[in-house]
Amino acid sequence: MAEIASDGSIVVHEWVKQSISLLFRLHGMDTIDAGPFEYHDKLELKHDYERRGVRVVPGAIARRGSFLSPGVILMPSFVNIGAWVGPGTMVDTWATVGSCAQIGANVHLAGGVGIGGVLEPANAVPVVIEDDAFIGSRCMIVEGARVGRGSVLGAGTILNPSIPVIDAETGEEVSRGYVPDYCVAVSASRRREFPGGEFFLPCVLIIKRMSEGERHNKAALNDVLRDHGVAT
Repeated sequence: MAEIASDGSIVVHEWVKQSISLLFRLHGMDTIDAGPFEYHDKLELKHDYERRGVRVVPGAIARRGSFLSPGVILMPSFVNIGAWVGPGTMVDTWATVGSCAQIGANVHLAGGVGIGGVLEPANAVPVVIEDDAFIGSRCMIVEGARVGRGSVLGAGTILNPSIPVIDAETGEEVSRGYVPDYCVAVSASRRREFPGGEFFLPCVLIIKRMSEGERHNKAALNDVLRDHGVAT
């Protein structure tokens, strides 16, 4: 569906999304049996996980047309058609990977994470989570938002293209809907004045920028998050 170009931009292969949409229009409904469970849908479920080198815990569902790399672990979770999940990635309990989302290698999507899709509602650019990222529990990343390589999102962070990402050291807005590489970012709010009064609007706050070596020091990362009252 998409890939990261040499200049860091996202290249979208629109024909993939068009093919998936056409499949849904042309394919009729079928009854699908999976052990004691029955489904009524237009797509089969993935299977043959042992050959693929994928660990799938009972309760996990991946639809046919998704791609799971060797070493992926699916806890009870859902991976939709067109999604690409990289090697060594864990999709934790009740996490969802939406249609055509691109999840890199050695990523951890913690419990209850929601990764948005591009088919319903229709969006031009899929969500991209780059290699080695950690997405904390109950984060919601939707509408083509992007998390850079090695970055950490604290629990409950909401990221979409309208959410400003702000550097806590400078107070400057560095992007909208994109957390750069090797950042620790948490959910926050900033004060704004309107004719009807003063209100607080959501933002994402970068509280630390890391080197690659720091990213893999889990104890230090937990200390950073705890210092700001955030869990993973």
